Amino acid sequence: MSVNGESAGADAATFPPVVLIGPPGAGKSTVGAALAARLGVTFTDTDAIVEAVAGKPVSDIFITDGEPEFRRLERVAVAEALEEVGDARVVGLGGGAVMDSETQARLAGHRVVYLETGFGELVKRVGLDRARPLLIGASPRAQLKALLDQRIPVYDRLAWRTVKTDDRDPDEIAAEIAAVIEADTAGDGG
Repeated sequence: MSVNGESAGADAATFPPVVLIGPPGAGKSTVGAALAARLGVTFTDTDAIVEAVAGKPVSDIFITDGEPEFRRLERVAVAEALEEVGDARVVGLGGGAVMDSETQARLAGHRVVYLETGFGELVKRVGLDRARPLLIGASPRAQLKALLDQRIPVYDRLAWRTVKTDDRDPDEIAAEIAAVIEADTAGDGG
């Protein structure tokens, strides 16, 4: 199930999925769409898959069904996105998807790109006033900091490459990642 993308132009046998990870506001969806367009492949956003299956926005899933149900749906969406056959693509994961041990195991062997974004930049990007389900509460700044403290070591460990995003245009970031992917693919003989 491809979401937000066009038909792939690359050979999936020589172009395994590129998986974008990072915290909320890192730019996974925006950079993912730009990267997919640049590479001529599809873009799949796992949050969009979850929303399509549930028939409601992520924030509503958290409120009405709870975080455990969202994480279950997310785990299934990630598995589906990574197991698609014959469809070269870029996959954007929700910020917390990497905390699931099954998802971590599924990411082994994939080109996982961590979109590293500093705390100050994330605060600007997420605004802390928008509906981010895990940042609702008395101190969204403290909640964001706690999320980062938990997740950054996992992002670092899973990353095939890390790309800094602070003060950068999404197209510039996508160009950097595409160059690394193309160089790696050429190095693989593909």
